[in-house]
Amino acid sequence: MSAAILAAGWIFAAMAWLGVIYTVFAGFAVKWFFARPAAPPTECLPVTILKPLHGDEPGLAGCLEGFCTQDYPAPVQIVFGVRDESDPAAAIVRQLIGRHPDLDIQLVVSDRTYGSNRKISNLINMERLARHPILVIADSDISVAPDYLRVLTAALAKPGIGFVTCAYVGVSTGSTWSRLAAMAMNYHLLPSVAFGLWIGWAKPCFGPTIALRRTVFDAIGGFMRFKDHLADDFEIGRAIRDLGYDFAVPPMTIGHGCPEETGLQVGRHELRWARTLRLIDPLSYAGSIILHPLPFALASVALLRGSLWSLATLALVCAARMFVMGRIDRFAGGVPGIWWLWPARDLLSAGVHLFAFLGKTVTWRGRTFRIDKAGRLIPHPPVLLANGPHPAGEPSLVPVVGLTSSPPGLAIETPAPTLLGIAR
Repeated sequence: MSAAILAAGWIFAAMAWLGVIYTVFAGFAVKWFFARPAAPPTECLPVTILKPLHGDEPGLAGCLEGFCTQDYPAPVQIVFGVRDESDPAAAIVRQLIGRHPDLDIQLVVSDRTYGSNRKISNLINMERLARHPILVIADSDISVAPDYLRVLTAALAKPGIGFVTCAYVGVSTGSTWSRLAAMAMNYHLLPSVAFGLWIGWAKPCFGPTIALRRTVFDAIGGFMRFKDHLADDFEIGRAIRDLGYDFAVPPMTIGHGCPEETGLQVGRHELRWARTLRLIDPLSYAGSIILHPLPFALASVALLRGSLWSLATLALVCAARMFVMGRIDRFAGGVPGIWWLWPARDLLSAGVHLFAFLGKTVTWRGRTFRIDKAGRLIPHPPVLLANGPHPAGEPSLVPVVGLTSSPPGLAIETPAPTLLGIAR
């Protein structure tokens, strides 16, 4: 065996050992995360929930129903938004309105576009109807417990807190690929969040839930400043922290739907996440390769020809992964993953991590974008406007659907399309 191969084998073994150390400490951090005391109950202020929707995702009706059955004593306004009247999600919202006629529910239908991030455009269209001092921005595919709003508002009431966000667990539809996607959230993302918060390095702001005061929302300039950003949630959190506010992550989780049915869907989704993280913090992302110790352990076994130390390293990697998976299953309250799939899950995560370095494009909702150095989304290939290109900073005219308001409990219908100037 040459000296170079021997050295490479030991380097890979050392990388695997670093991964083992991290994984074990992440397992301890999981218990710390859920053992923290929740913020004490406080006065419940009126809340507006903003939920942008897109399509009939698996379990959508059940997810939305959870927001209509909150154990919350103050007024709650729920504003749903879609871009198209024919969106199946609009029909589901109308069914909700029929089942809960006494709730303050409104549906906004508007394809008015302000930038490349259509979720943010949807939120801009919805936000003008928000009436209450607390805003909760919640993704369409999350499931929540009845005390969800109580926990959020109690955490937000602490002095100096500018926003509250929630850790989440993956909710599988039952297919193998969906289970693999959920395992990435449960056994990779959640332990890393717990560990980062434990040591004080993490400053998360997760898109599935962001709760903030209306005054803070106005102070950061609303949604408009994030209209072109891929990591809109991260940018919202950073903008609030830049004002001097702290943040809170309560000791609870919400469910995040994992509708992926094919390997291509899983790969595209996770690649978008990975490239987002790489652009937010390139150095930390590069160093986080140690979070995937299994490939290093396997490479060490191959290069060191199955030596005792390399096999011991592989065994420790397996034991560490089993340890953290057991901690998540015990404390997080999600549906346990398929344990024998974890090697495939770890290798897939490592592959996505490395592949994220090889390009600057992502696919989101069927559209492909290039990501610039500031994390902004640029259509790829560039979209040529119907009335020709425009100099930078000048508005272009695009057909949009207008917006009207209605009494609480009724859907907001769209009038005839109008032609408005939209700054791109």
